[in-house]
Amino acid sequence: MFKVFIDGREGTTGLRISERLSAREDVELIVLPEEKRKDAAARKWALNACNAAILCLPDAAAREAVSMVENPDTIVLDASTAHRTAPGWAYGLPELGAAACAAVLSSKRVAVPGCHASGFIALVAPLVAAGLLSPETPLSCTSLTGYSGGGKKMIADYAEKGAIYDPPRPYGLAQAHKHLPEMTKIAGLTQPPVFLPVVGNFYSGMLVSVPLHRAQLAKGAGMKDVRAVYKSLYTGPVVSFRETISEGGFASAGLLSGKDSMIVACEGNGERFTLLAVYDNLGKGASGAAVQLLNMKMGADLAAGLEL
Repeated sequence: MFKVFIDGREGTTGLRISERLSAREDVELIVLPEEKRKDAAARKWALNACNAAILCLPDAAAREAVSMVENPDTIVLDASTAHRTAPGWAYGLPELGAAACAAVLSSKRVAVPGCHASGFIALVAPLVAAGLLSPETPLSCTSLTGYSGGGKKMIADYAEKGAIYDPPRPYGLAQAHKHLPEMTKIAGLTQPPVFLPVVGNFYSGMLVSVPLHRAQLAKGAGMKDVRAVYKSLYTGPVVSFRETISEGGFASAGLLSGKDSMIVACEGNGERFTLLAVYDNLGKGASGAAVQLLNMKMGADLAAGLEL
């Protein structure tokens, strides 16, 4: 039996991870009593008594939790921003290739990717690695997300405000979004993209888009070459490639709401096209990604406990 402690289990991400794991016979959840869940001594005990700790905490609390881990065998999966570009931590997007997968499997410290960052990196990193995109290429990215990505406070806010929040709301306009460091580093870029996250009045789902002009690619390359890279790399079961995800000319951010999978696509014409990644901000963008990484560390079926 693999013992798992979710530190921050009461938050949106933690609750969904708990739901994914609670019915499994190969996992035993360590759950602290309500009066002990913020007690430092109790948390420290749980962090060292488990085989794997999943941190669903603010950055400062996540760093504190890591400092409490003294058991050399404890695996830490951190869903916060705190360690995504930190030395000694594997970045938890194994679909990027053999090296990324090996890093996850060999490390006791794995950072769960950010929701917006997951789609951007899945789209851009393979093209940089294949030489289709130069690391110096200036890029832009728009990411449409459901409001559950903002946690309990934003969920309550949308429930209270209702129709006032019907129009989508761009944010992060100061270009200082917390996902930008990982988007830049893991994608292999020398500069961050111009990034426009947008929250919509729907609970969950995410659509990340990166527009490209053929002139931005390596000489002689085009949309068919981009699609060939994705088709070779993203073969499932969690991340898969489709040439198109749109229907009737429209692409929906809710296409995979409630799922833990991701679809990568490239649509457009010979000169201008858009890289697209669709998934659930709480699925492959958060909780589903954490469960997938846990499965890898356990040696379990990669899809165990996931909705694909």
